[in-house]
Amino acid sequence: MTKGKDVRVTVIVECTTCVRNKESTGISRYITQKNRHNTPSRLKLRKFCPYCFKHTIHAEIKK
Repeated sequence: MTKGKDVRVTVIVECTTCVRNKESTGISRYITQKNRHNTPSRLKLRKFCPYCFKHTIHAEIKK
């Protein structure tokens, strides 16, 4: 018996600095998983951005 919606979902997090800065060569994106029951809101993680060359905030985006 499986439920219709899984508890763990795959999400994509994207660099917020690269999105605002249009001069950047690309946008840093990571794929991760989150628990839908424990974290119902959008996920924000501090990850390394190879385009900014520093650790920045990466926010969850829609697929």
